[in-house]
Amino acid sequence: MKKYSILIIILAFLHLAPSELFAQGCVAIRQFSGLGNAVGQGNILNKGEWNVSANYRYFKSFRHFRGTEEEHNRITDHTEVINMQHGLDINISYAFSERLYGLVSLPFQYNERSSLYEHNRTERHTTYSKGFGDMRIGAGYWLLSGEKAQKGNTAIGLGIKFPTGDYAATSTFYKGLESVPTEQTVDQSIQLGDGGTGLIVDFQGLWNIGSTNFLYYDGFYMFNPKETNGTPTNRRYENEAIMSVPDQFALRTGVFHSFEKVHGLGASLGGRIEGIPVHDVFGGSEGFRRPGYIISVEPGISYMLGNVTGTLNVPIALFRNRTQSVTDIENSTPDNEVHGDAAFADYLINFTLAVRIPKKAKEVFNSL
Repeated sequence: MKKYSILIIILAFLHLAPSELFAQGCVAIRQFSGLGNAVGQGNILNKGEWNVSANYRYFKSFRHFRGTEEEHNRITDHTEVINMQHGLDINISYAFSERLYGLVSLPFQYNERSSLYEHNRTERHTTYSKGFGDMRIGAGYWLLSGEKAQKGNTAIGLGIKFPTGDYAATSTFYKGLESVPTEQTVDQSIQLGDGGTGLIVDFQGLWNIGSTNFLYYDGFYMFNPKETNGTPTNRRYENEAIMSVPDQFALRTGVFHSFEKVHGLGASLGGRIEGIPVHDVFGGSEGFRRPGYIISVEPGISYMLGNVTGTLNVPIALFRNRTQSVTDIENSTPDNEVHGDAAFADYLINFTLAVRIPKKAKEVFNSL
């Protein structure tokens, strides 16, 4: 029973620390669209049981990078772009069997973006977007069962990301010397969706590596075959005038420790990489995107009380790289290399509260 409780804690921590995360800055269009970690305790649910979770995420990006070099002058000159993003995902998972699970993820967002260059370049103004994001549904399958799964397990999953979020959201910009209010589409980094239907391939797993210590790992890749979504960027180059629909990826791994003296308490330390590639695997890669990646160290803590589990993860950026995009390469000449920049955050906050609904509770509810 004790071993079973420890397994629940580590699975809760692993699955509820979301892979559908925000990349920490302008590189990300919106929260990433993985599925595996939204499942929540999927492989320890009995057939017919549910898990419902709410995941809140926040970051503030303001440090500008061009390649791997930070442009420190942007902060001292007060010309930095500041993105503040809040996200809430409602995740509902269901166990069809000991090994097969399914889920639905419903994302909501509120975003703010403060800048000079998008307005009159002399006064700082803020644009906004809020609403429903790109919905995801999927299913996964644990490779081992019964006795074979005592030391650990790995699941593979498939999902679909639907273009339910507004990918042409607008806000008020202030243009020219007279600061004329102008309604136009907001920056790609705070759009609510990308306008494409994506295929998600993911995996997750954990293995006991001695006593109350576990190795965990999970990741995903989202294929976005659609090339562009028709939304204007309001940028100067013709070949970056329309927003791209890029692929996305994330990978994380680390060690989780369950405290024997405090039942239900666990902590972890790991690393993660997340980003947007320069080229998509399928389809074209034209249009405007900010490719790049972030490598972070990820401490976390979790606590389970009965069927309720809370987790807190705070990835801290160690390495940030805004890579050269396709349009950067196309606009470059032998005498002038074009390399766009992007703003990144120092850290990301993920907090999740999940409720496991056991079969007995469901039977009691139905009898009322």
